Amino acid sequence: MNASNLVISAVAACSILTPFSANGANLSEKKKEQKKKPNVIILFSDQHNKDVMGFEGHPDVLTPNLDKLAKQSVVFDRAYCTTGICAPSRSSLLTGLYSRTMGLLSNGEKTSVINKVVSLASVFQQNNYKTFAFGKRHTTGAIDAGWDVQQSHLCDETPGNSYTEWVEKKGYGKEFAADWAAEFGKGSSCSSFSGGKIPTGDLGTRVSLLPENMTMEAFTTLRTIQMIREQAKSDQSFFCWATFYRPHQPYTPLKKYMDLYDVSAWGEGRKNGSSIRKPASLYEPKENIPPMMQSIRDGGNKVWNVNKAYADEQIWRNHIGAYYALVTEIDHCVGEILKALDEAGIADETIVIYTSDHGDFVGNHGMVEKAALGQNVYEDILNIPLIVRYPGNKQKGKRNAELVSLVDIYPTLVNLLELKMPELKYPIQGQSFAETLTKGKPMKREYFVSESWSQATVITKDYKLGIMIDPTVAQPKFDFRSFGDQFFVRKSDSLEIKNQINNDGYKAEIEKLRNYYQDFTSKVPDIGKQEVVKKSLR
Repeated sequence: MNASNLVISAVAACSILTPFSANGANLSEKKKEQKKKPNVIILFSDQHNKDVMGFEGHPDVLTPNLDKLAKQSVVFDRAYCTTGICAPSRSSLLTGLYSRTMGLLSNGEKTSVINKVVSLASVFQQNNYKTFAFGKRHTTGAIDAGWDVQQSHLCDETPGNSYTEWVEKKGYGKEFAADWAAEFGKGSSCSSFSGGKIPTGDLGTRVSLLPENMTMEAFTTLRTIQMIREQAKSDQSFFCWATFYRPHQPYTPLKKYMDLYDVSAWGEGRKNGSSIRKPASLYEPKENIPPMMQSIRDGGNKVWNVNKAYADEQIWRNHIGAYYALVTEIDHCVGEILKALDEAGIADETIVIYTSDHGDFVGNHGMVEKAALGQNVYEDILNIPLIVRYPGNKQKGKRNAELVSLVDIYPTLVNLLELKMPELKYPIQGQSFAETLTKGKPMKREYFVSESWSQATVITKDYKLGIMIDPTVAQPKFDFRSFGDQFFVRKSDSLEIKNQINNDGYKAEIEKLRNYYQDFTSKVPDIGKQEVVKKSLR
């Protein structure tokens, strides 16, 4: 594989003309529009399983607004995250760098690299965009720089001005604390309920008692809509990262959305006039899955009490229905934001991207949430939604099977918008898919690698190899090499329940993917990862 296909410099990205203009505009208005670059909104959910959308053919879930957006956009079917956990994945989006280079392979690391990057928001700022971030960011250092306006769900990201403090001031602190406690057993850290014990929910699930306009999703939506209305009057373009906390746990949907799904028994799916369908791999044999997932199955995690759910399947149904309900709430919020763009008259001058940091098992493989520290291989987690609406794009309505990633969005936007780039200490590693988006041009990417401390997965058109790697002295408890590697054949095993690693018939393909991983590690430096390892040796 040519190194230029893997690591490119956004500075050298070719120009793409942007087809944005308003019909019927007079000459002076057209000149004004030519000077003003298109706006960008990234609608970003947390832990959204790509298959759980209506247009993906899901038998249960209702997502009319995402379905409509997909018809207006290019849908990338093979989009992947660099690591199947929040902070590394989000950081790749905002830096154009792989997790190993930053040293972010779980949620807790801090390295010198992350203080020397140039964030996507900073690039937009330097190109005279006004930048906004609403909702959970889960980033740190220079990765989180460049926001003119930001307001988070999380206490530590906007101290004194977070969602938690806002909802308490509105008089609904107790109701939100009950939601938060479904996973954590107490209220959020900056709430009045952080000290007391509140019961958790089975599989982190319970129905919320919040009003619809008081949820974390409403918080993001209201602020994004207000921003749209204000910026529509401005001559300055904007970049907005609007992030939703859900469908990430705690799984606490509003009753309004939960009632859309019949969870009283397993059926053939809501769209067939029945109750929700049982996940096909819910009862996958435990010995098939990696050790940490096996431990969760056995009740090793008291919140993810999967053993209790197997004894009482109603717990499974409540959990899965709650996940669908949260996706439907996000879909409603997406619809409200898109409606605001239309009403403000700026939809035709705004790029809209819908994506997520990683997925959720939603019962597949008999698992909840993402079990990110114990595996980094399954499609449920690594394959993410990526919908890109680019006004005037002749490719709209098409689906694309090229291998792309969140790490590619940074160079793609730089390319599309012809943004001026500052000097970078760490060159962009993502690959622009601008011409794939606008012309259907192939990416020519032979493979993609997603990796964590415990497992590196090589993904190609037809195969997937999950290599259990040395987690080093930094994370020794996540050493699962004794379990062995995993090899899946996409066409014949879409559920990923037949590990073919010992099948001699695939020996050549397995070796080919191992060589791809060696190619990747030789070209993408692990500067940050080695820094974390060295700190662990002190």
